[in-house]
Amino acid sequence: MFVVIFGRPGCPFCVRAKELADKLSDAGAITGYRYVDIHEEGISKADMEKTIGKPVETVPQIFVDQTHVGGFTEFNQYVSDNALMPEGAQQ
Repeated sequence: MFVVIFGRPGCPFCVRAKELADKLSDAGAITGYRYVDIHEEGISKADMEKTIGKPVETVPQIFVDQTHVGGFTEFNQYVSDNALMPEGAQQ
């Protein structure tokens, strides 16, 4: 399973999403992840809304295997719901 995180500089939830993805990747729970800096890549809110299919108010916006999960809170819940974090590891 591959994760893509769309975020921006200075966003604390983007940092938390990257940290969680790092832990998942290190544990072998995901095959890897890509962080996309929306400012650096020139991606607008309207661009993300077209891709996601609904209004986007915040970042990060996270996809797991090309399926939109939501922001950090939803990603963290997805990890819990799918038991992706190995026992003993903290989210």
